[in-house]
Amino acid sequence: MKGIILHGGHGTRLRPLTHTGPKQLLPIANKAMSQYALEDLKSTGVTEIGIIIGDVYPEKVKEYYGTGEKFGVKISYIYQEAPKGISHAVRLCKDFIGNDKFIVYLGDNVLRKNLNDYTKKFEASDSDAMILLCEVDEPQRFGIAELDKDNPGKIKKIIEKPKEPKSNLAVIGIYFLTSKIFDIIDNLKPSWRGELEITDALDMLMNQGNKIDYDIVTGWWKDTGTPEDIIHANKLVLDSIGTENQFLIDKDSKISKNIVIGNGTEISRDSIVTGPAIIGKNCKIGPSVRLGPYISVGDNCILKNCTLEESIIMANCDINAKVDLSSSIIANSSEIKGNKIPKKQQFLLGERSNLKV
Repeated sequence: MKGIILHGGHGTRLRPLTHTGPKQLLPIANKAMSQYALEDLKSTGVTEIGIIIGDVYPEKVKEYYGTGEKFGVKISYIYQEAPKGISHAVRLCKDFIGNDKFIVYLGDNVLRKNLNDYTKKFEASDSDAMILLCEVDEPQRFGIAELDKDNPGKIKKIIEKPKEPKSNLAVIGIYFLTSKIFDIIDNLKPSWRGELEITDALDMLMNQGNKIDYDIVTGWWKDTGTPEDIIHANKLVLDSIGTENQFLIDKDSKISKNIVIGNGTEISRDSIVTGPAIIGKNCKIGPSVRLGPYISVGDNCILKNCTLEESIIMANCDINAKVDLSSSIIANSSEIKGNKIPKKQQFLLGERSNLKV
């Protein structure tokens, strides 16, 4: 099997974080969100991976992943000139895929359970596609699968963002496909959004008599489209620290219960870290710092006199202010300096921001 990771899109709902890079490289627990997809694919034995890149800083994607060697995979880059939909992106991969079965993974999705069981099920089946479903609270925001009540185990219809959903089962951003999908996409018409929708392609595939299986995702799944989604995903990933099924962590890091501390990081005696938390390499924490719970701090950060919880502080940040931050995201190389702010604050700062308080 081969893998495809979609790394396009403009991430408008995540601005200003996405003014200087693609949303899929934003860190969750100090790891680019699309790296979770890559590691998921690798864990199933998929080592030939195509990454779809667009016009949003593609050079940063190539710089981060390179040839894939350092991740134990082989990466090919496939260019999509404009965000014309998931089906359009998949069609661009026809030559890369050939006649192999393949997995398409949206780079801004994070899944709690790995893909091993689902992949084995698909490989052993004669299905032309398999989709993963997850119960959601707001089904009108997602592509939805309506199950056939008269034929248990079968899907009746798949529809993109219905105004009046007849199901709460969202089609999550992971698709198991065969080369049959390419001919389907060739006959697909753009939706009202002007895109070639993957839900339309799957529905057409099914209506032409092809076999589509599904499985219900256990645990959690996050589509990280907003800052609130990213902070929530960060919390969910941090909750795995110290458990049997924790996400992969750098070998050089030390783990104490549910706190991860990178190599070369120093924490002053008058500072306190409450887990779950992760702190990167070569950080200077203190004096008088309170971190956590649910805090991620990137490499090479300097933190003084601050209180931070349920937040993401990216690499190379310098915070020296008596601030109390919660549900905040501070992007790479940002500075916060100044005096005491009396109330708890929520900041969303883009890369290289300089804030005096």
